[in-house]
Amino acid sequence: MNNLTTPSPLLCVTRFVVCLSWALFLGSLPGRAQTPAPEQKTVTLEELQQMAIQNNPTFRQSAANIQAAEGRKRQSGLYPNPTVGYQGEQIRGGSFHGGEQGFFVQQDIVLGGKLGLNRKIFDQELKQAETEAEEQKLRVVTNVRMSYIQALAAQQTLELRQNLSKLSDDAVETSHQLANVGQADAPDVLESEVEAQQAQLAVTMAEQNQQRDWKALAAVAGNPWLPLMKLEGKLEDTPSVNADELVEKIVNESPAVRIAELGVQRAEAAMARAKREQVPDLQIRGGLQHNGELLSEPNGKSVGLQGFADVGVRIPIFNRNQGNIATAKADGERAKREVERVKPVLRERAPSVVQNYTFSQTAVDRYKNQMIPRAQKAYRCVARNIRRWLQRTRRYSSPREP
Repeated sequence: MNNLTTPSPLLCVTRFVVCLSWALFLGSLPGRAQTPAPEQKTVTLEELQQMAIQNNPTFRQSAANIQAAEGRKRQSGLYPNPTVGYQGEQIRGGSFHGGEQGFFVQQDIVLGGKLGLNRKIFDQELKQAETEAEEQKLRVVTNVRMSYIQALAAQQTLELRQNLSKLSDDAVETSHQLANVGQADAPDVLESEVEAQQAQLAVTMAEQNQQRDWKALAAVAGNPWLPLMKLEGKLEDTPSVNADELVEKIVNESPAVRIAELGVQRAEAAMARAKREQVPDLQIRGGLQHNGELLSEPNGKSVGLQGFADVGVRIPIFNRNQGNIATAKADGERAKREVERVKPVLRERAPSVVQNYTFSQTAVDRYKNQMIPRAQKAYRCVARNIRRWLQRTRRYSSPREP
């Protein structure tokens, strides 16, 4: 006999599949990545980051920039080379045997510590190049990490879709069994088949998304031909942060701010060097020459060897490097304004990033501590109802003793 108060079998199965699907979906959000197949290799985030550091051409560019800055620093502190030459005066032949011929050595003595100031300027440029290299490394490592998380999420979504597709196939089989005993109609069976096909399409879409995210990750890692591998890691490894402290840390420790501050120091060193240019360098020149002038007539001896020396400085009367000093002052002002510009930009961008992070962290905690336990509880309740319904169905459908 039929019991009108008993829920329909297909309704119970549908509730069971829906609750179980939600339980699997919510439970998989903060869970582990799918277990790799024995024949497929696995790769970690650290290995991908190391691969990117080795293959990314920007790191070699940064190394070349550092080497160039080191070369400029070394060159700026070198002493000027001396000048060696020939000198001749009143050169004449014949019976007079006159003239003075010889050689000279000339050297400029740099005064005022200008070479040391040159080294300070290019030392700041070297520090800027090193900081830019650190910034580039941080940018590449961060890009790899972001692509890794997206690929890991796609991998886990594919596993979830495959499990849901399997549940849909089981629901189709159950619907056919119920239809065979007269407990389900043809539209119900067709509806379950449509849902199973939709689940299969979702699996296909998840596979394509995984391929797309993996190719993006391989490109960021510097190896576009890297074959598909299983990613190791956990999506729930998100440390808690203080929003205000994190914003201050981003602003104060950002490589962009450090580069701008080094630009100020370089401008200050250039200003000091421009002011010191007024100090003239000492010009020293000396040498030996042979004087062929005769001391007495007609067969007297010549004067012979004699030395000479010149010492001088360039007096800064008209050119006191005024233009370069004004330029250096303007560059220093621009560098200071650059620091003031970079910090507000970071303060403007950082809160949105921190807010997204804290919201995502709150969502993860909500799923883990509230939604998943409730979904699991609902799943257990539906499973108990289905078991009871199956027991009643077997009891009512079994032949009774006469």
